Amino acid sequence: MAIEKKLGNYPKPMSFSVMVFWTGLFGGLFWGLIGCIASYLSFTEIRPNVILEPWALGHWKYEWLGTVISIILIGICSVIAAFIYYAVLRKFTGFWFGLGYGIVLFLVVFFILNPLFPGIKPFFDLKRDTIITSVCIYIVYGIFIGYSINYEYQNTNEQVNEESS
Repeated sequence: MAIEKKLGNYPKPMSFSVMVFWTGLFGGLFWGLIGCIASYLSFTEIRPNVILEPWALGHWKYEWLGTVISIILIGICSVIAAFIYYAVLRKFTGFWFGLGYGIVLFLVVFFILNPLFPGIKPFFDLKRDTIITSVCIYIVYGIFIGYSINYEYQNTNEQVNEESS
């Protein structure tokens, strides 16, 4: 009886969709910041600000405020990408699916969405450093999203199986 009262004091775990939201938001903010640092250190010619170029007017989008807003927008887009991963690939285990998901996201951004962003040169006009850095950032982002969602999904399934037995 005392153990049940102690367990009742703990907060309930967050739902799986809330966990996917926070994973996507954190992943987008963190890896967007890493992309900004890579741009600052000249590893890539693509800054996070390219996400604002088609929609925002003025020179402010190239300054620090534009960079901050761009990283926040990348975080929001990342939430959408995390929910897509959750809907399609959550049942697969291992990091390979996350790695593949990162490569697919890279291909979508650099080949399909490229005309939307005037700040990104056509793929074959980009420098090798930019391509390698971008691929690596997308791969590590995909592994982060994929592994986090897979781990939580497998953990949740194990808890449900333990409770039912």
